[in-house]
Amino acid sequence: MNIDAAALTLLGDRKENQDRVATLGNGDALLLIVVDGMGGHSQGATAAQATEEVLRSLFAEAKKPIVDPQGFLTMALSYAHDEVVRLGEGVALDNRPRATCAICIVQDDSAYWAHVGDSRIYQLRDGAVLERTRDHSHVELLLREGVIEEGQMADHPMRNLVECCLGGDSPLPDVAVTSRRRLQAGDAVLLCTDGLWSGVTDEHIAALATDDDVAMASVLEELGNSAVRANAPHSDNTSACGVRWLGPA
Repeated sequence: MNIDAAALTLLGDRKENQDRVATLGNGDALLLIVVDGMGGHSQGATAAQATEEVLRSLFAEAKKPIVDPQGFLTMALSYAHDEVVRLGEGVALDNRPRATCAICIVQDDSAYWAHVGDSRIYQLRDGAVLERTRDHSHVELLLREGVIEEGQMADHPMRNLVECCLGGDSPLPDVAVTSRRRLQAGDAVLLCTDGLWSGVTDEHIAALATDDDVAMASVLEELGNSAVRANAPHSDNTSACGVRWLGPA
């Protein structure tokens, strides 16, 4: 594969970084991971670390290219959820470790992704957002039901309430898995935590990520620093990973 991939995580104005990011793979398949340990719960960093370790291990063991990418994504998030639930055994339900997560497999000329919570995945082309995941959040639910308009989401008092996550209760959360997404030369796929997307516009993300003159590492640095500045002095951990598809090897 001919790709340009990078990852970034920033502390923001927090005392601890509870995010985890990774780009893993070889010439046959790439796995991108973004995990956001939920800071309102105990052991957010532990939940994020455990999730990343499970995903890393499963991907390392898998034959590549992966025969059933969507099945792998569903299985991987299920295993990660079970591990985070195990970490919370004996802890009161409200205090159990939890995390949101977005993962993406890139292989051949395609991307496959899945997410739980409000960590996002974007497919970007020609300076525009081609696809974006919909958050598992209360304000997203209100938007779908027509209770609020999109312009009201950013300032809604319940904007930070996540409806679905890894960990917490035992039942497997709703995992949103995409169909196969074909990639064209110049397309970018970007995964990020809410610390990033809450501080920059989708238009900014799309314009920068699809600029072939800007390396992906520089794209993430610019977006991350912009988000931290915009959200200061209360910026969250701010993390992202991304890949630009440059065509077959």
